[in-house]
Amino acid sequence: MIPIVVETRLAAACLLWAMTDNERLDRDSALDRVETLIETVDTDPMPVPVREIWVYGDVALGLDPIERLDIYLKKDIRLRGDSETAEAYYEQNGVKGVGQSISAEWAEAYPEYVRANSNDHAAPEKCLAAHLLGDDEPIHLEVCNASFDENVTQRLRGALAQETYEQILDPRGVCLWVEGQWDTELLKKLRGGELPFPTLSGALKQMGVDSETAAEAADTVSRYRTEQTGATVRGDVI
Repeated sequence: MIPIVVETRLAAACLLWAMTDNERLDRDSALDRVETLIETVDTDPMPVPVREIWVYGDVALGLDPIERLDIYLKKDIRLRGDSETAEAYYEQNGVKGVGQSISAEWAEAYPEYVRANSNDHAAPEKCLAAHLLGDDEPIHLEVCNASFDENVTQRLRGALAQETYEQILDPRGVCLWVEGQWDTELLKKLRGGELPFPTLSGALKQMGVDSETAAEAADTVSRYRTEQTGATVRGDVI
């Protein structure tokens, strides 16, 4: 199964963020917001290294306005760390893994963005979301150690096996940034809605899903997305 993706590199610009009166996102403003997010990753320290930034779903399709902005980050897993620093941070702040799962230097510079999971362990995806998103912004952030296309395939397999279609990651994605590299030409095409993508059900069929299941899955994903409000984040490890 091969995800429907467009991969390239972009050049940076920092622009404005706005919403229409009915709380949908104006397309140009949504893309401006994506550029601002990428610039933040480019210039600020991050809790973990970010390697790739993608957009997918409505914003990649050329829809205007869009309901929600979907962004995908590929990030590293920190395998080494400072146990003494982690212990000291936990004793002082009640969060485990700072200096191990996430950068201690980042946590010191941005203590207001440190986030933990239910086990009081630093959660990289939540830290990234806190740093990059406002609480009320209609943006969904996917964070994973694998590239977009690999995670799309993995999530689809799991969703089909368990019939949890809302867990499907929309395969219609565009890679905007790879380790500091941008491409202004692709951004122009995105702004012009020039990238050809099928419907979600069509994309799923191209990945080997039968027509009936693809249609049901696409409807489920659409309903699930409309239920989401404000900024949301999901973290996966593959």
